[in-house]
Amino acid sequence: PQKGRLRQFHQFGIESFGFSDMREDATIIIILKEIFDALGIEASLKLNSLGCPSCMPSYRENLVSFLDKTEGLCIDCLRRKETNPIRVLDCKNPNCQSLLVNAPRITDNLCLTCKDDFASLQKLLNEAKIDFEIDKSLVRGLDYYSKTAFEFVSDAIGAQSAIAGGGRYDRLVEFLDGKPTPGVGFAMGIERLLELVKAPEEERNGIYFGVMESSANTIAFKSTIKLRKIVKVALEYEPKSLKAHLKGADKHNALWCACIGQEELNENSVWLKNLATKEELKLPIETFEGGTWLITD
Repeated sequence: PQKGRLRQFHQFGIESFGFSDMREDATIIIILKEIFDALGIEASLKLNSLGCPSCMPSYRENLVSFLDKTEGLCIDCLRRKETNPIRVLDCKNPNCQSLLVNAPRITDNLCLTCKDDFASLQKLLNEAKIDFEIDKSLVRGLDYYSKTAFEFVSDAIGAQSAIAGGGRYDRLVEFLDGKPTPGVGFAMGIERLLELVKAPEEERNGIYFGVMESSANTIAFKSTIKLRKIVKVALEYEPKSLKAHLKGADKHNALWCACIGQEELNENSVWLKNLATKEELKLPIETFEGGTWLITD
C-alpha cells in the first residue's frame, strides 16, 4: 500500500443532518481547520462544487460527449465513463490528466442556486480567514454527494496527500430509504493523522549521576543530596562503563551526565558532559556540589 493508505484503519469524523444553509458547510470546514491548528498540522484546503440534481444531468451529458471524443484514456477511465463519468476527472494517471485539461467542469456548469450557494460558501470562508483553492477536478464517486466538496491536503504524507475530506450529501438519507434530509460532514483517517502530528520535543534538563567504581557511591550520594535542592538529579548506584552511563543519561533526557571513576576519585573531581552542547569538563567536588556552575546568563 501507499504511505498513509492502510487495509484497515480507524476513522474520525463529524456529520450534521437537517441543515441546508451554507453556514453549516462553512462551520464544518472551520471546525476541521481548528483541529489541524490545535495539532500543529499544516494543511491547505481545496474546494469545489458538485452541483445538484438540477444541473448535474446536463453536465453529465456534456462530459460524456467530451470523453467519447477523447482517445487514449486508461481502462479505469473507460469503465468510469459508463458508470460514473465524473470520476474520470479524478484519475491519477498523468496521461489521462493531460487529456482531460480541457474537459468540461461542473463548477462552470452550475445552476443559479448552486452557483449562489458556492459563492456564499467562499464568502463565509474568506470572512473566517480560511485560505482555500478552487479545485475543479475535486469530485466524489458516490451519487448522493451534491454541492460542496472539500479536502485538506498535506505534502508531508507522501503520494496520498489528502488527510481529510468531506462535503455535502443531501441525498444520502434518501439512498437509505429515508426522507429527504440535507447533510454535510467530514472524515479523516486516524493513522494518517498520527503520521503528521509531531509531539513537542521535551527539553533536556537535570543531571544524571553515575559511578564507575563502587567506592565512589559515598561521594556521589552526598553530592546529589545537595544538588537536589536546586536541580533534578537521577543517581545510578551500580558501577558501569562511561558509555553505559551516557546511554542512561540520554534515556533520562538529562542535560548533564556526571560520572566519577577511579581517576576522578584520585583527583577529588567529577567528570561532566553537556548532552546538548557536547561540552566536557571536570570540576572539583566542592564546586560541583555547590551548583554555581549550573547558573548561566
